[in-house]
Amino acid sequence: MNILAVFAHPDDETVLAGGLLALLAKLGNEVNYLICTRGEGGEVGDPPVSAQQELGLFRELELKNAVEHLGGKNLTILDFVDPVVGENNQLFSFTEDQPLLRKLILKEIDEKKIDILISHGSNGEYGHPGHLTVFETVKEAVNLRDGKVTWYTCQAAYEGHPKPHLTNRDDPADWVVDVSSVAAEKLAAMAAHQSQHSLFKRRKSRELGRMISLEEILQLEESYSLQTKNNNDILRSILEPNGFLK
Repeated sequence: MNILAVFAHPDDETVLAGGLLALLAKLGNEVNYLICTRGEGGEVGDPPVSAQQELGLFRELELKNAVEHLGGKNLTILDFVDPVVGENNQLFSFTEDQPLLRKLILKEIDEKKIDILISHGSNGEYGHPGHLTVFETVKEAVNLRDGKVTWYTCQAAYEGHPKPHLTNRDDPADWVVDVSSVAAEKLAAMAAHQSQHSLFKRRKSRELGRMISLEEILQLEESYSLQTKNNNDILRSILEPNGFLK
């Protein structure tokens, strides 16, 4: 199967869906990545890994390393620019030109002969405008291909989700996958995103009152929602016979 993962920023692919993407690659599928920005507007790390104006170049290298750890076949990074976070942590989308983004997504779908697409969910996980832009534009692109692409979104909602703050509450989980067999690959990809380590750890460290390790925030089950309900559940047919569904 040819798979396309479409996400807004470097590290989204790893944190939100890295286990499944690594697992699919390990099972012999071709996993392609389309990342919309270089994450120029994100955090620079603590201590800083680079100046803000050089962050995009640094995060591009991080992303390439992460995709390699996840077993990705191809990586395409678009030239949209990630806006810097505003006052009171206000977040922004990377583009208002959804027709252009749709055109670029369709180009990847057609050139790579994509069967399965995986992206952000309908609530943008935690409401990130850039994630919502990806969701809405992917929806348009998939509809234009009239059932030829089966589309799933990540961080789907189910009782007992390990990271409820990242849950797409309007996307009920069609299945939950055990990614513990690729824990090493997902952890290595998280480690590759060095500039974002303090961000990854901040919430849990505050909850526990101590600095934690990457291993302590590694999510070993992931949930997905089938958005194209008229399509066969292809991922289920891949994962269920191998015992990866919970």
